[in-house]
Amino acid sequence: MQQSRNLAARVAHWSANHRKAAIFGWLAFVLIAAFIGKAVGTSQIHGADQFSGEAGKAEHTLEKAGLRPNTEHVFIQSKTLSVRDPRFQAAIRDATVRLNRTADVVNVAPPPRGGAVSQDGRSALVDFEITGDSLEGQTRLDPAKATVHAVAVNHPGLTVKQFGDVSTNKELNDIFASDLGKAELLSFPLTLLVLVVAFGALVAALVPLFMGMTTIIAALGLVAFPSQVSPLDSNISSVILLIGLAVTVDYCLFYLRREREERAAGRSEKTSLEIAAATSGRAILISGGTVIAAMAGMFLSGDKTFISFAEGTILVVAIAVLSSVTVLPAVLAWLGDRVEKGRLPIIGKNKRCTESRFWSRLSGRVMRRPVVALVLAGGLLVALAIPALRMNITTSGPEDLPQDLAIIKTYNQVKAAFPKNGVVVQVAVKAPDVRNPRVVAGIAALRSKAADLPTVLPGGEINVSDDRTVAEVVIPTKGNGNDEQSNAALASIRDDIIPATVGSLGSGVTVATSGDAAASKDFRDLLSSRLPLIFGFVFALAFVLLLWTFRSIVIPIKAICLNLLSVGAAYGILVLIFQDGRLENLLGYNSNGGITSWLPLFLFVILFGLSMDYHVFILSRIREAHQGGMTTTEAIRHGISTTAGTVTSAAIVMVVVFSVFVTLTFLDFKEMGVGLAVAVLIDATIVRGVLLPATMRLLGDWNWYLPSWLEWIPHSPDFEPRGTEAPRAPVRPVTP
Repeated sequence: MQQSRNLAARVAHWSANHRKAAIFGWLAFVLIAAFIGKAVGTSQIHGADQFSGEAGKAEHTLEKAGLRPNTEHVFIQSKTLSVRDPRFQAAIRDATVRLNRTADVVNVAPPPRGGAVSQDGRSALVDFEITGDSLEGQTRLDPAKATVHAVAVNHPGLTVKQFGDVSTNKELNDIFASDLGKAELLSFPLTLLVLVVAFGALVAALVPLFMGMTTIIAALGLVAFPSQVSPLDSNISSVILLIGLAVTVDYCLFYLRREREERAAGRSEKTSLEIAAATSGRAILISGGTVIAAMAGMFLSGDKTFISFAEGTILVVAIAVLSSVTVLPAVLAWLGDRVEKGRLPIIGKNKRCTESRFWSRLSGRVMRRPVVALVLAGGLLVALAIPALRMNITTSGPEDLPQDLAIIKTYNQVKAAFPKNGVVVQVAVKAPDVRNPRVVAGIAALRSKAADLPTVLPGGEINVSDDRTVAEVVIPTKGNGNDEQSNAALASIRDDIIPATVGSLGSGVTVATSGDAAASKDFRDLLSSRLPLIFGFVFALAFVLLLWTFRSIVIPIKAICLNLLSVGAAYGILVLIFQDGRLENLLGYNSNGGITSWLPLFLFVILFGLSMDYHVFILSRIREAHQGGMTTTEAIRHGISTTAGTVTSAAIVMVVVFSVFVTLTFLDFKEMGVGLAVAVLIDATIVRGVLLPATMRLLGDWNWYLPSWLEWIPHSPDFEPRGTEAPRAPVRPVTP
């Protein structure tokens, strides 16, 4: 037999011959990665790092000046009693005394020297602070929560609740984690069920699941290292699980199906494994490279959350590729034909790795009338993508969260009683001395002009740092942080009032604006400005990788265009469902009139990367058949029909896993689940089954066109075991 010539085949050859070293070495690697990750710990994004643009500058200024303490409040309210009532005063005193004796609580301030009293006199706030930074504060909340609960028990006639940024963030993070935990818990059994149906054998189905679980464990451990340089988003574990499970199952399916196909053709176990390694293994390397290229685009976003997503996804995809080309061959060599053990009745019957009759007939009909198929299928996707042109980007706020959550009910009560604790514009003024008469006059003018705006509410406050170099001017506004009122207030303060007041004080005085509306606007502006750069980077890198792989300038252009169609259609469906408010009752949500701001970029890089899996796998098989002597038309039909079962199974796994997110509580997760599931479904059916064969049939041998000035690109090595293949037809010329 001729020796394997490409990298994947050489690695698999070693792995199969040293299966114990490969398998036990992999298990040791996973355990060590998990142990080291736990020992090192993961650094999370918190505080000012969560903000972008001008809002980020303002938050960093206020944080460094000590004006971002972990402020919490005891919210005390009565429907009948005023604050002056002895029973109300007793509750305030009780809260104050107890908090002063509570661990990790400092600077307790009841009204009137601190806190606040509502305008109707029936609500009051007792302010206090939790020690540590924002992350440490979340771990030190329990004593304060116990104290507030004790006050509430002692004063049953009053509403007594704790509210603040730290407690709100912790409770929401706990709810997010619980919600995501349900999705993760459902993902594995549903994936196993799909794999059992796909293979018809329990052992074969368990192999991809084993590889996926170990890959995810290793990635969750190793991601602790890059987090020490660039902190990670708190949801990174769910992103790693989502992407890790998807790509690992894909790669195992590609590999295992090809190995089973060769065995069904009568080849030996060793030969079947080597052919699978040289073909599917090589496709995995290429596919992994394109997925990593797509994920790397998030590094250009300039946002720490997306940068952390890039770190996590690139790491888990790299580990998935590594495990698929090294450990998987060892596992399959060890199992041999025992991989068919546990064959189930009915669904396990007649499971053979043969060409799909359905996809073979469909691709045949498509290629007989490629223009009609292209117009109909392409027209459908373009029609679905048109609504994306009117996509409205929003940032999810409290009104988009389930209103029956305890923390949201408290938020609504506090906001109604104390508007300045709702949506505010926070102006950070930095100067050598903010008590300087000129600066004081500028701040006074700022507040006066802002108060005249119809979108600004009464109240507000000024906080000055201990060193008197920074002042925070808090201006309460109407709206919810995303609507026209709050955006109008922000625009007036930023663009008109600040330049005419504190912004005109000259050198030495800097001004930056933060707050709910500012954070939302700056995040949207950042992504809008970076999207063209990210799109260009991903397209260029994917183009180069596919050009180098297939030695064709047409294949990468066509793959990018087809992927864009599926992504565009997914965008359009998101707009139709979530922005326009369709299917609200069915999916259990209330439309906020837009699509959450982080989703378009996230969907693009994830979908572009994952859909390339299918294209690389199918095109590799078509190219293999074409180089073996088939005509382009024959190669297309053969490539699509032989890969149909694998790609369909992989797509179903993804669609099922992504659809789990539609059942979760929060709107953002529902949008993500629908977007991912729809795009994968479109790509695996309309794009793969209709558009790909139609375009390739129309282009004919032009599919393999490479300009003469690119002939220096080397031919990639192929694997051709001697004596095991049927005689091939003469290789046809690939130059049109």
